[in-house]
Amino acid sequence: MIKIRLSKTGAKNSPSYRVVAIDSKKKNEGLYLEVLGQYDPVKKHGVIDKEKLKKWVNLGAQVSPTVKKLVDSK
Repeated sequence: MIKIRLSKTGAKNSPSYRVVAIDSKKKNEGLYLEVLGQYDPVKKHGVIDKEKLKKWVNLGAQVSPTVKKLVDSK
């Protein structure tokens, strides 16, 4: 099953996240299928490619609750 979730990047005290499509059995920072966007919680700024998101959802991917909140807030 494919999930759309956040994958942590960045340094110890300055986190940032990628929004990725990844197999649900892989680690969060594991090999992902596609990067859909990014999110910076410090600046409260995020960019998500909605066309790619729709493509993966149409293919049956499940969106995590956190990513769903990010998409709804935009």
